[in-house]
Formats: sequence, C-alpha cells, structure tokens
Amino acid sequence: MDRFDLILKGGHVVMPWGVEEADLAIRAGRIAAIGDLRGAEAAEVVNCRGLHVLPGLIDPHVHLRDPGDAKVETIATGTKAAVLGGLTAVFDMPNTAPAITDVARLDAKRAGLAGVAWCDVGLYVGATKTNIATLADLEHQANVCAIKVFAGSSTGDLMVEDDENLERVMRAGRRRIAYHSEDEYRLQARKPMFTPGMPHRNHMEWRDVECALLGTRRLMALARRTNRPAHILHVSTAEELDYLSEYRDLATCEVLLNHLTQTDEAYDRLGGYAVMNPPIRDARHLEAAWAAVRDGRVDCVGSDHAPHSREAKERPWPNTAAGLTGVQTIVPLMLDHVSAGRLSLPRLADLMGTGPARVYGALNKGRLAVGYDGDVTVVDMKRTRTIEESWIVSPCGWTPFAGHRCTGWPMMTIIRGHVVMREDEVLGAPAGRPVTFADTARA
Repeated sequence: MDRFDLILKGGHVVMPWGVEEADLAIRAGRIAAIGDLRGAEAAEVVNCRGLHVLPGLIDPHVHLRDPGDAKVETIATGTKAAVLGGLTAVFDMPNTAPAITDVARLDAKRAGLAGVAWCDVGLYVGATKTNIATLADLEHQANVCAIKVFAGSSTGDLMVEDDENLERVMRAGRRRIAYHSEDEYRLQARKPMFTPGMPHRNHMEWRDVECALLGTRRLMALARRTNRPAHILHVSTAEELDYLSEYRDLATCEVLLNHLTQTDEAYDRLGGYAVMNPPIRDARHLEAAWAAVRDGRVDCVGSDHAPHSREAKERPWPNTAAGLTGVQTIVPLMLDHVSAGRLSLPRLADLMGTGPARVYGALNKGRLAVGYDGDVTVVDMKRTRTIEESWIVSPCGWTPFAGHRCTGWPMMTIIRGHVVMREDEVLGAPAGRPVTFADTARA
C-alpha cells in the first residue's frame, strides 16, 4: 500500500489543460502522485471536496524592505503576509537599505532568511553604474532570480538610465534581465510642470504614457542589439503591450494586479494611497491589460508590494511616497477576477505559477506535477469575504483595497507538504527557503 506524508482528497485540481477532480499526494516534500488514491494512506489527510487545488502561487515582484525599516516591513512580516494570502514563494527586490548589489550583501540577505521567512524567497540583485563588471558573476549566484535594472527613478538609489551603461549591463552576462521601464530624461524634463500640493491624479500625467513607451522602446532596441533577453516589469500602457508583441522572441512581460483592478478614479478616492510607479492609469489601459491577459501576451502577474508608512503616503503630492501594499491581497483579488469571469483558474495558475517559474527559471516550482515541490494553494471559490485592514500583517498596516469584497479566498497554503496556513491561521514555525533557479549555483 502506498504511504505518503500528506494527501489532499477529492479537490478540483487545477492542471494546465483544465480542472480535474482528483487526489494529490506529497512525500518527502515533493508531489508523489495525482489521481485516484482511495487505497493510499498518509500521515495527514485533508478533505478538499468543493475546494480548488492550485500549484503553489508565486508573487514575482515584492519589496520586503529588509534590510531597511522594520516599522514598515520585514522578511518575517512580509512572508507571513504572503502565506496568509495564499502564496508559497515571493521574489524580493534589491532596493533595500543598503541595496543588494554585491556578493557580501547577497550572502547576508540569503542568510537572513533562515528561521525567519514563512515562504520561499527568490532574490534580485540590483544593477548600478559601478557594479556592471560584476553582474555576470552576480546573476549566477545561488538563489538569484534576476538582475534588476531601474531605467527610470523610483524608490531607492538604484538607477541605470543612459544607453551607454544600459548596453554595458546587457553585455555583462546572459540571463534574462528584469527592468523598471520609464524614460528618466522625460521624467526629469516634465517635473517642473508640476508644483507641490497638486491633486494626486497628476502622478499619471507626470509619468505619462509616452514616458513608459519611450523607456520600453529604448530597452527593446538595446536588447535587440545585444541579443539579451528582457523582462519588462509592471507594464502599464496599451501602447507598450502592443509594442512588446513584436519582441516575443526576446522579451517577456509582467502586469500588476493594480493595473488589472484600479483606474484613475482611485486618485480621487484614495489620494496618496493610489500613488505608485508606474502610475495607475485610465480604463483604456486596464482594458488593454485584460486583452493581453486573454491573448497570452502577459507572462506573469505580480503585486509590486511596496509598503511605506502612513506618514510617507500622506505627504502632499509629488512628495507622496510611491508604492502600494499587495502581497497579502493579490490572490484574493485575482480569485475575485476569476469569479467575475475575466480569466479562468488554469490561466491564473499560469500567470502566478508556471509563468514566473518559466520567466525566471525557478526549478520545481509553479506546476502540479510529480517530482515538483509539494507547494499548493487551496482556495474556496464560493467563499465571499471583504478585505479589511485589521487582517493586514505588514507593520505599515494599510491596503489600498480595504473594503473590496472578494468572491474566492485562499484557505490553505502548503509548502513542501507542510500546511503553513489554514483558514487564516499561520501554523508551525517559519521554514521558508531560498528558491533555486536554473543557471545559478546551488547554495
């Protein structure tokens, strides 16, 4: 008789080709069987009838602010938020204080995950104009998901904005580079047009469509010249999505949950709590983002979880801190989009499982397949619940989605066969590990 560590019984298992009623078994941290397992035994059996069993969902774009300001976020609180929200892994950005730009800081960041992280974590390394010579080595360090380039100014002091240095970055290594794509020259040229205290909706006028499209066109021209694969983060405009469709041999792209959910009315309703880079835009761009989700142009969806203190968010624009929380709310909101008929559960699993794993080369992640890590997100598509700030565990304590009523909710987060969240309760002790990627060293 087969014996496993955990069996999820009778759930609607979300596979790439559709949804099947099946059992799923995990042994020694890996998926060991999928199918009719009525004769098998396990140390733990969980009844999943009426629930949907998805591959462990990944948020490939978070800022855990660690090292940084523990009053805003830490690895411990951010990853706890992740598992409460149904995520099994997150990929953490390098614009911390200090920034992750060399081997010593990367080693310290990796070591700081042990016994603290609730979910698995991949690590970005930041490119600067002064570390270009080391990037080819840094991208192959253990647990590095990608080199991150800020081609337009955002939070932190990492930036490579000029063509000469961008091309040098692209020629230093061969893995896919992740880009914040806005044109810094246009940003700075337009800045004098605006004055302190102007309405927050001017944020999308300052960082306008042309600013985003210019940045992406420049990056694609350089990527074509150097033949270096690119991943354009948080694509926010219809124009960019159309333009990038001509570069599918070279470029992948991400769209944020915010750009699938919010339009410019958020500035009038939320004020500084709607300010992010690139900005929330009007409904035309939201509709274009959904069209790109439907036709396959979007490779993955992330939250760009970027917490700030309330004080920093409530400063008059344009001194309002740019960035919104999202790691705890992305799964409920994406499930709500499924319930509204905007995408299917298999497409959600593709955008937040298979897609991130493919783009970044995460090994044994993102699919329900025998031999893969036993990472599972179990959801109840009939559960209706309102997002409340009292639920948010990030120390900053706020969410731009407070009051949003979701149909569909994460019920269990399972990492390597261990149930780490069940019905809003975080279980056990933090046991997250660094994610392993193809073409990197093994830690």
